[in-house]
Amino acid sequence: MSEKMTDRILRLQHVEVRVPDLELCTAYYTEVLGLVETARDTKDGVDRVFLKCWDEREHHSVILRQAPTYGLDHMAFKVREAGDLDHYTERLQAASVPVKRFAARELGPGWGEAIRFEAPSGHVVELTHGTERVGNMLPMTNPPPRPQDLVGIAPPRLDHVFVMAEDVDGFTRFFTELLDFRMTEQIVANDGHQLATFLEHSHTPHDLAVITGPNGALHHFAFWMDDWNAIREAADTLAYHGVTIDVAPTRHGVTRGYTTYFFDPVGNRNELFTGGYWVDPDFEPITWTEEEMGRAIFYYHRQVNERFFTVHS
Repeated sequence: MSEKMTDRILRLQHVEVRVPDLELCTAYYTEVLGLVETARDTKDGVDRVFLKCWDEREHHSVILRQAPTYGLDHMAFKVREAGDLDHYTERLQAASVPVKRFAARELGPGWGEAIRFEAPSGHVVELTHGTERVGNMLPMTNPPPRPQDLVGIAPPRLDHVFVMAEDVDGFTRFFTELLDFRMTEQIVANDGHQLATFLEHSHTPHDLAVITGPNGALHHFAFWMDDWNAIREAADTLAYHGVTIDVAPTRHGVTRGYTTYFFDPVGNRNELFTGGYWVDPDFEPITWTEEEMGRAIFYYHRQVNERFFTVHS
């Protein structure tokens, strides 16, 4: 099998986000969203909380870091083999991208070996291998479909991260040419430049997406739900707890997914997502025109509210 047909990067591993109120956000992510706390630490004098979804076998997928501001510290993607870190280090350095290397657990509890570098948009990107495996709350022999003592919404896993960049074309080239992401869909302006792109490694519609906006900004990070009914029931839970819902349950044209958007207590946007389609390595990207951008983002409403473009962290 050729290198091009082999995915060295498997999926989104974790996101680390800044939160001004660590205890409030920990309560929200564990009691309302229903993530599982796996560890706490203090690194360089700053407190952090490590969380995972119930069906994730690895130590963490969301890290909350105490900070004066809110937003994305970094996004990390899981590689298949330890040698893949060497492969991408060489490729990035050949393109004059500085790379930092970290030993296992150097960055925190449960952490694997990792490399870090900066995308053209200013986002810190990590590739990692060997995150500690802690299990998914089910036995490995004759397991039931899910644990019986889950709390809150309890999404099974982290799904994707959506960021913003001033130069979407340049961002997309960086991730497709240097990191082998495949583009599944794009929204193209009338002048030909990309307004948004959707990129994947896991054969889903997107592991990473980008839309025009400020460099370094986070639009949202999303959790997978099993079906449309779970999205609607989750919205009931959000409303019951007084969570600010940004977009009520609806459907995307891009990705064909079902969705609802909402904010954590300090302003980081979350999404619950399900649906979509399977992406083969030879998948041909789908293009949406600028005139149909509203239908691409919110298929039923056919228009995008201003807040969706302007509010970010």
